[in-house]
Amino acid sequence: MELRTLRYFVAVAEELHFGRAAARLHMSQPPLSRAIKQLETEFGAALFDRSSAGVALTGAGSVLLDEARALLERADRAHARVTAAAGTATLTVGILGDGADPAAARLAEAFRGRHPRVEVRVRETDLADPTCGLHAGLVDVALTRGPFDETGLAARELRADPVGALLRADDPLARGDRLDLADLADRRWFLFPQGTDGVWQTYWNGGEPREGPVVRAVQECRQAVLWNGTVGMTPLGHEPGRGLTVVPLTDMPPSRVLVAWRAGDANPLIRSFVRIATDAYRR
Repeated sequence: MELRTLRYFVAVAEELHFGRAAARLHMSQPPLSRAIKQLETEFGAALFDRSSAGVALTGAGSVLLDEARALLERADRAHARVTAAAGTATLTVGILGDGADPAAARLAEAFRGRHPRVEVRVRETDLADPTCGLHAGLVDVALTRGPFDETGLAARELRADPVGALLRADDPLARGDRLDLADLADRRWFLFPQGTDGVWQTYWNGGEPREGPVVRAVQECRQAVLWNGTVGMTPLGHEPGRGLTVVPLTDMPPSRVLVAWRAGDANPLIRSFVRIATDAYRR
C-alpha cells in the first residue's frame, strides 16, 4: 500500500462519492476509481458498496478507514517531528479577521497537542483578501469564509453559517423577524476596496451591484451601519454590538467557513491541519 493510495481511499470514504472525492483530490475520476479497485484487489475484499443509491462503506472499508486515518496521521507526525528536529518546522496560518470563533480555539489546542514542536505563525487579514494571503504565497493554509476565486487552491467546508442583515437597532426594517433581499434593494450597502475578489464582493452584496462606503474590517462594517444606516450582512452567530441588530435573510445562501490551501502543496503539516480542523469544527 502506498500512502497516496490510502489518501485516495480516505477521500472517497469521507465524501462517499467518487466525483466529489476526485474534485477534492484535484484529479479526474477514472484514475481514482482504478486506484480504489487496485486497493480492493490487494485486500481481496470490496471496500465500497456501489449502487444506484450511491456509495457506502463495507465492513472491510470501515475497518480500513480507521486504520488508514491512523497511518496517515502517523506519517504526517513523523515528518513533522523530523523537520522540527532539523529546526525547519513552521506553519503560517492565515485567519480572516471576522471575529472570534470557539472552533478556532479548539483547533489551535488540538493542533498544538498533536504538533507541540511546530512553530505556528498567524497572519490575520482584513476583509479585502478572503484567501488570507494564499494567492500571494504569504501563508500555507487559511481559515476563512467563501465564496472566492479558488483557482489554484483547494478548500474544504468546515461549517455553513446562516446570515442576516446587519441594521441599526432603530431601523424600521429591524422590527421584523426576517427579511428578503428585495426588502433592502433601495438601501446603501458597505463595499470592499477596489480589486477585492469579485466572487467575494458579489456574495456580500446579495448578488447585486451596490453603492455605499468602502470598508476593510468587521468593525468598520459595524461603524458604517451605526453612523450612516448602511446595510451590512453578517453571520447570525456574530454578536452585532451595541445599537445594532441582525435580522435573518430568507433568500441568502449561508456563509461557508473554509480551510483552504494551495492545490498540490504536499506539506504534511497542511494535511494534518486540515484533518484536525475538520474534527474541531464538527464538535
